[in-house]
Amino acid sequence: MLLDAKVKISMDGRGRWIDNRMIERLWRSLKYECVYLNAFETGSQARKGIGAWISYYNEKLPHSSQGLLSPAEAYDTPNQNLKAAA
Repeated sequence: MLLDAKVKISMDGRGRWIDNRMIERLWRSLKYECVYLNAFETGSQARKGIGAWISYYNEKLPHSSQGLLSPAEAYDTPNQNLKAAA
């Protein structure tokens, strides 16, 4: 379908880890820091526990890539080092 529409596919290799490294890192953290440590017995328990972990990850957990700010803090903090797009 994409080739018929002459759309260039942007991924440079099929299934390369580097193409999805940020989301793969999130899933790894979720599994090792939440799912594997809790014995969720029902889907609703899993939904509640995973939801709480994602809230913690986004709102409280400092990230080294964000200057030790949580993603929520980094989003709310204006960055003076950003350059305007041309």
